[in-house]
Amino acid sequence: MQQQSDGRITLGWRERVSLPDLGIPQIKAKVDTGARTSALHAYFVEPYETNGEQRVKFGIHPIQGDNKTSIICDAPVLEQRNVTDSGGHLESRFFIEADILIGTTRRKIEISLTNRDTMKFRMLLGRTSLTGQFCVDPELSYCSGKPNL
Repeated sequence: MQQQSDGRITLGWRERVSLPDLGIPQIKAKVDTGARTSALHAYFVEPYETNGEQRVKFGIHPIQGDNKTSIICDAPVLEQRNVTDSGGHLESRFFIEADILIGTTRRKIEISLTNRDTMKFRMLLGRTSLTGQFCVDPELSYCSGKPNL
């Protein structure tokens, strides 16, 4: 990983990340400073309540172009709110909080759940997830290497 003189880590326009809280050892993410929040592909989303806690169960296909490999995840719901997608459409999404591992850097981020079947990347890493610790060089790819679990 490349480190700037101010201590920030350089990322490329795409990176391999891990979401250990969700049992996702590796997923390719598009780093998108134009998007405020991060988004994770979920081909199904089932909200439920247990002991007064709002939770969500969802399934992801972590590998691009592979709809057979699946990981079923479960997480507390942070909130549900409306998001404008890349096509300008308003969509109600569930938001969760989970640790993300980028190289050797681990931090908690907010993630919206949405169906990204038609998108090339199963995860979008938005600018609020990068603030303060990372800078992005759009000419580079996979600067952080594989997640260091």
